[in-house]
Amino acid sequence: FALIVLCTLLIPGTARAEDKATQDLAKESQNPISTLISVPFENNTTFNNGTEDAIVNILNIKPVVPLSIGENWNLINRLIVPVIYQEERFPGEGDVFGLGDFTYQGFFSPKKVGKLTWGLGPQLQLPTGMDRLTSNQWALSPAAVGLMMPGPWVVGLLVSNVWNIGGGYEDAQDVNFFTAQYFINYNMKGGWYLTTAPIITANWEANNDNTWTVPFGGGFGRLFRIGKLPVNTQIQAFYNVEKPDDLGPDWTLRFQVQCLFPKSR
Repeated sequence: FALIVLCTLLIPGTARAEDKATQDLAKESQNPISTLISVPFENNTTFNNGTEDAIVNILNIKPVVPLSIGENWNLINRLIVPVIYQEERFPGEGDVFGLGDFTYQGFFSPKKVGKLTWGLGPQLQLPTGMDRLTSNQWALSPAAVGLMMPGPWVVGLLVSNVWNIGGGYEDAQDVNFFTAQYFINYNMKGGWYLTTAPIITANWEANNDNTWTVPFGGGFGRLFRIGKLPVNTQIQAFYNVEKPDDLGPDWTLRFQVQCLFPKSR
């Protein structure tokens, strides 16, 4: 009888502790400057591109490796490797498949944080893309991120603006490209969460009718374990309330699988 009572008391407490640990890990995975090693595979499928209503699929492989710098700072290294399949958007253009331009981001972030967590550093775009999947330009910018994590929430903003710095082809178009991604996550029991993280962009080299892409939408996700490996999955859908007149897609469907590697598992 005593053992039954003890198990009755301990098992719910253990379950609550495990659920709290899962929720905390989910929140950490939603922090772009967390000290958590991770490898996200983010797949974005856009619909109704160009006059041919083409589908464009971009798989972004985005490994994150944090490094400790002294007693006070971390350097969060992020690499974005796009693998792109692009159907024919305009007559005679043809389909294309290959790598896009790689992007490196390095965020310096203080180890000691308060209510606001922030990071600041360089963003470098390399002209590694194939065929028409590249800007043919080296581009550089500052990048900044700030977020807060009150209770079950993770709320923040990541911004950058890249400019070409030379080294590309002489006839390549100049690069002046702004990106802002706000993210709002509400975490629940069992590793489930609601999320919205649209990517707002502005191409300052385009004319006024083709400058902005502004999506609106969201979705949900869940963190769970495959054996000892934590895996974070999510799905989101976005409708572009503003887009380039002659090129931009109407819809984007995003699916992500993120493998997490905590320091102790």
